[in-house]
Amino acid sequence: MTLDEDRWVHWLEGQIKPSPSDVPIGIGDDMAEVSHQGASSVFFATDTLVEHTHFDLATASLEQVGYKAMAVNLSDCAAMATLPLAAVVAVALPIGFTESQLKDVYAGILRASRTYRCPVVGGDTTRSRSAAPLVLNVSMLSRCGESRAITRARAQVDDVVCVTGSLGGSLVAKHLCFRPRLQEALSLAEGDRITAMMDISDGLSTDLARLCRRSKVGALIDARRIPISDQARTREDPLRSALHEGEDFELLFTLPPGDYLSLEKRWNHTTPITQIGTITESSGIAIRLSADQVTPLAAEGYDHFKQDRSPQ
Repeated sequence: MTLDEDRWVHWLEGQIKPSPSDVPIGIGDDMAEVSHQGASSVFFATDTLVEHTHFDLATASLEQVGYKAMAVNLSDCAAMATLPLAAVVAVALPIGFTESQLKDVYAGILRASRTYRCPVVGGDTTRSRSAAPLVLNVSMLSRCGESRAITRARAQVDDVVCVTGSLGGSLVAKHLCFRPRLQEALSLAEGDRITAMMDISDGLSTDLARLCRRSKVGALIDARRIPISDQARTREDPLRSALHEGEDFELLFTLPPGDYLSLEKRWNHTTPITQIGTITESSGIAIRLSADQVTPLAAEGYDHFKQDRSPQ
């Protein structure tokens, strides 16, 4: 049987069953929550970036790669409306990598660290003995802010489906310079209006399916409402780019319709929010392409076990 990312996570979740009092949020969300003897909780996330999969040094600078390694983890903090506390960084260097090049990588890591007030407190550096790719891993700790952490599991039928920013075209260099939506997430979390949230890393079609699966609901989205980025409009099929390309690192969230109207009125961030659909009782995801055309939406976003991202 070939590897399938979601099937593998489902299998792993069945093997790892910690105590809910010790681990209130486990596998399946953007971060895991660990509680110490019922006291305050800490949240954990980790991401690995691999050369030729998540970046290409023919078109990306080492500083950009370092920034991205931190930013994808900061986006996980935003996905659950938590505040970053600290990060540890592990780097596996290809043969021939110099001290100057490593400093360039860390220039990006430390730029993100300073910008988002998340200190790097340690890590590991090792070197390959072969022509292996450059690999970076960042593990991050965060904590709750003024509000509770938001998971993927509480979306309700008739909630509206929304996104921040615009989607698609990330592989046209956008994936190297995105801004994690930390402040936007904290604003969304105010007042406990948001029922479910995650960031869009593997594409809207795939990540919406994951959110709905955790919440045991379906969704209907409207193609005409999806905010398509300027970068996506340079692609051959802009809508397909917005639906499936991934690495947008925008927030995907749900909330009751009345609460969305009040949120829209008080929203004061330059990053826009857009209602793109509705949560439904059905177990699948559908897309309205026109007034009289609704079709199932397949999860055709990125799967780490099936494809290469071929970053540009």
